[in-house]
Amino acid sequence: MADSRIPADCLLLRWTMAAPCLASAKALARSAYGPAFGDALTQAAGLGVRLTVQRFAWSASTGRIYVYVELPGRMGVSRPAVLAVQAAAQAMLPAASNLAASRLTLAFDRPGASHGQQRHAHYTVEMDPAEGWAPEIFRWYDEEHMPGLAAVQGNIHSRRYLNHDGGPLSLACYDLQNPDVLGSPAWLQVRATAWSDITRPHFTHTVRTMFATVDAGDGAWPPY
Repeated sequence: MADSRIPADCLLLRWTMAAPCLASAKALARSAYGPAFGDALTQAAGLGVRLTVQRFAWSASTGRIYVYVELPGRMGVSRPAVLAVQAAAQAMLPAASNLAASRLTLAFDRPGASHGQQRHAHYTVEMDPAEGWAPEIFRWYDEEHMPGLAAVQGNIHSRRYLNHDGGPLSLACYDLQNPDVLGSPAWLQVRATAWSDITRPHFTHTVRTMFATVDAGDGAWPPY
């Protein structure tokens, strides 16, 4: 049903900048981290809890912006509540004409080998499992792939979510010290396992994006 509540840990706001540039990304981040934005989303959601922006990530090469809005704990969120948050965010950010909101359920969460260091990059892998392959792919992710990548130096935090609205279904994301971590021998070794060779061909609608992050009160890392 359209108003059924789905357990969610986070709401994801996504849109594409028409003319991506660092100055525009910083201005959008200031708005997103500001109290007025949080107030508007909190009121629109009507969940009785405060919504706060946890991460702002942007890609100069694609123009994509991902804003993760954290819930204080897992709770049921209805589709109408998501649409209300989407409308409130759109009203606060009128230039984001294609903004969409999604409910995310956390499936994997592990601090990385460089936990506590400054994050400058946010890497995402989004995909839909081929028919019948979801159990195997998710087991590979949770038992081998995500733990292995979390142990790589330069990885600050690894998470995987299920996206219940905009898709693709699986969103694996990594906070990194810098984008060069993806080319490190340790990272490549984790990617090159026999189990990886079995599961990866069954990814569909795959989208891989390297983002720069803007933290509250900080400048942005050089854009990717």
